[in-house]
Amino acid sequence: MASSLFSRNSRTAYLMSAPALSLLFFFLILPFLSAFYLTFTNQRLLNPNETKLVGLRNYDRLLSLNFITQEADGTKTVVDEDGKSITSNTYPRLRRVLRKDPAYKGYREFFDWEIGTTRYVVLAKDPLFYRSFLQTLLFALLVVPLQGTLALLMAMLVNKELKGRNFFRTIFFSPVVTSMVVVSIVWAFLYNKDLGLINEYLQTLTFGLVGPIDWLGDSRYTMIAIVIMSAWQGAGFQMLIFLAGLQSISETLYEAAELDGANGFQKFWYITLPGLSNTIVFIVISTTIAAFALFTQVDVMTHGGPNDATSTVMYHVVRKGFREQDIAYGSTISVIYFVTILLISLGQKKYMDSRK
Repeated sequence: MASSLFSRNSRTAYLMSAPALSLLFFFLILPFLSAFYLTFTNQRLLNPNETKLVGLRNYDRLLSLNFITQEADGTKTVVDEDGKSITSNTYPRLRRVLRKDPAYKGYREFFDWEIGTTRYVVLAKDPLFYRSFLQTLLFALLVVPLQGTLALLMAMLVNKELKGRNFFRTIFFSPVVTSMVVVSIVWAFLYNKDLGLINEYLQTLTFGLVGPIDWLGDSRYTMIAIVIMSAWQGAGFQMLIFLAGLQSISETLYEAAELDGANGFQKFWYITLPGLSNTIVFIVISTTIAAFALFTQVDVMTHGGPNDATSTVMYHVVRKGFREQDIAYGSTISVIYFVTILLISLGQKKYMDSRK
């Protein structure tokens, strides 16, 4: 009787979940499997030639790294803007060195450093992929704590019994429901070097000592500018999640702490943060995944520039897969990136669980 009931309940559960599972299969699992298959081919858009299997060639092109050392063959002296003479080592042209050795075919310079008269060069077949990955990682490391902290502060503000708090909830959440394209265009105007309000405020508040800053044209500031805008746009969503977590903490805990003489910071540190532990884990993981999907802001505001300073992995995927029509290589980047994000998310969760 029990087994019959269990079997009937199981059939009902599968039947009720079939529409959702079907959508997941056709729009998530099947496209991923198709992309995984394409990574072993030379598939291109609008290609009259027949698609062929190429094995691991795309993975080799994407992930290959190499290393080379060069000894200085002389020195050169240049004069900087202040009139000071700067002497530096000169090395054989890297391109000529790579062309001489077939083992370095397809490799380009990724980055280098000098120790004494020796230059160490790291080579990659697709250095822009690694550069894009590091820049995406930097964006995530900056935006996750900034956005989470801002969201928590807003949630604590609107959680208090203040007059007009519903108005502030609406104001704080409104950027979330605004199109990212629209937000990016508006902030591009705000960041304008000559007419943007941000530079106007900076110059006014510092009496002309700071600015104007070329936020979107100077590689030193472009990523910071995108981080600030992204944290502002997405903090409202995390605010709602933090607000739900704050309202689940019993008021009796705060009352008991107050009777024991705890101040505001102690109540926050020993009651609020432990009470939000599960909420913080969810927000950190979800915000990290969203941060690694950075594309729209870069595409609208900087187009990956200047000099690829804001190129991200998703932007690199679109550039290779659609603009250059190399679908197979774009699929390879997507698969590797999916596995990377999955491992990072699992590592985050394991770390957070161990901290609890």
